[in-house]
Amino acid sequence: MARHGWGGRPPASDAEARQRIVDATARCIDRHGVVKTTLSDVANELGVTRQTVYRHFNRISDIVGEVAAQGAESFVDRLVAHLQGAGDPAEAVVEGMMFCLRTIPTEPRLSLLLQLSDSAAFGRGATAADAVAYGARMLRRFPVDWADAGVGEDDLDGLAEIIMRLLTSLLEHPSEPPRDEADLRALLTRWLAPALRRPPASVRRSPSRHPSPETARVPNTR
Repeated sequence: MARHGWGGRPPASDAEARQRIVDATARCIDRHGVVKTTLSDVANELGVTRQTVYRHFNRISDIVGEVAAQGAESFVDRLVAHLQGAGDPAEAVVEGMMFCLRTIPTEPRLSLLLQLSDSAAFGRGATAADAVAYGARMLRRFPVDWADAGVGEDDLDGLAEIIMRLLTSLLEHPSEPPRDEADLRALLTRWLAPALRRPPASVRRSPSRHPSPETARVPNTR
């Protein structure tokens, strides 16, 4: 480990060096925004050369991704705690989205998870495969029984993509005039929640009122 730079406090390990680079990048993002944060800014923040930063990360987008991931982990912990006591998956998703809509605008680093506004900075968005996979992992932590709603393990990626698309739209393009919290919750409950609730057993068992092609008969008109 090099013993120069780092503000006179060189890191004791590569792991510490990487974390200090991530922390410095987060500070730069807070000051300048993700689009205007460069690898040179990060190096200057740490008192090291660009080459020192390159020893630990290949490009600025990798560091920004790590900033987003670390911020998201803390956020998800708070989200899961908020959802304790949710009655079913439908309620959990609606309340989870409401929590995100309240929280993300007040914590700029969280917007990196969805790539809001600054998506050009490193070319990924809320529907990129890695973002969707992260969303699915987040859903698995929800304190609900997904199977009870008919949502299988293979369905969670698709559900995560729908949720991230909706969140991105609601955050970047709010209604005009803006909806209040009660109105927005009612909107999500009306149009999103039904997809996450099983119909009553009697409805699931009831036969179709329309004849199947095999049983339909053409009337004899002769």
